[in-house]
Amino acid sequence: MSDQLVLAVDGGNSKTYLALLCSDGSLLALVRGTQSSPHHLDVDGCLAVLDGLLGDAVRSAGVAPAEPLADVGVFLLAGVDYPSEEQEIATALAARGWVARTIVGNDTFAVLRAGTAHGWGVAVVCGAGINCVGVAPDGRQARFPALGSITGDWGGGYDVGLAAVSAAARSEDGRGPRTSLESAVPAHYGLHTPAELAEAIHRREIPMRSVIELAPVVFAEAADDAAAAEIVDRLAAEVVTLARVALERLDLTDETVEVMLGGGMFRARDPRLLDAIEVGLRGVGPGISMRATDSPPIVGAALLGLDAVGADDAAQDRLRAELGAAVDCFEENTFADDDGGILAEAYLEVE
Repeated sequence: MSDQLVLAVDGGNSKTYLALLCSDGSLLALVRGTQSSPHHLDVDGCLAVLDGLLGDAVRSAGVAPAEPLADVGVFLLAGVDYPSEEQEIATALAARGWVARTIVGNDTFAVLRAGTAHGWGVAVVCGAGINCVGVAPDGRQARFPALGSITGDWGGGYDVGLAAVSAAARSEDGRGPRTSLESAVPAHYGLHTPAELAEAIHRREIPMRSVIELAPVVFAEAADDAAAAEIVDRLAAEVVTLARVALERLDLTDETVEVMLGGGMFRARDPRLLDAIEVGLRGVGPGISMRATDSPPIVGAALLGLDAVGADDAAQDRLRAELGAAVDCFEENTFADDDGGILAEAYLEVE
């Protein structure tokens, strides 16, 4: 078994990790590149990113190029939300001949597997947007399209940031309650008033998508500001609702189940957010608990690859240690600024 190779990909909305490993859990190469979500780049653009990363990984690992290169490839990508999209990606990958067996899915599955020993439970991912997946012990799944407002979603860095901009504007002109966001939100951009910020966004001097950067501002202000606290509480309620519906669909509300929390919005470990989620989940079922995952999503993708080749627990433990340490080397300066705050890139990782 030790001579089998596994290719694992965690493709997010801001960056992509690609790992090449042996079935004994040893890491041969880890490379990082730009976003690879087919929702934003289309299938050809997604595969072009992966092609470049794969070449880097092969050179880094010092393995001979081959077709197929790996026995199993696990490709977990943001923006792959429907079975038809999974099939489209799988067909395109088969034409490339990179791996003998292809597994394609949404990146929520990476978070779930990264946080669990056996790959079942519920995972809620909160990055730029929000998504959830549930897997029962018998393999049944509960999924959501997670296409934003057109599928009823609210949550993630973009929605939280936009809510902060709106609250700040309404505070300034009197349509809403006074809030410290009125000054904190424009100050993040070096401006003085919400009106100045609105004009800058309107004139495209500041990209609309940059409101994702405001999530740390909301968390900071929520300690003493009712409007910011309301935004955080709404996010917590959405997380609980997603988990509840997934558990109900899988008939798991009376079981002992851990809800995994992954994605950049949970990296801050905001106490108000996590406490509200914990309280909400207790109301779903007596055995329902939550845990913010420590292992990065690429570990989950790699573990699914090891599952596919029948790797033992020792191989999984080795993989968690080696790949987790390698990711830490990449990211040790990515998420913290000089004041220990969370930078915007952390909030862009997962849908």
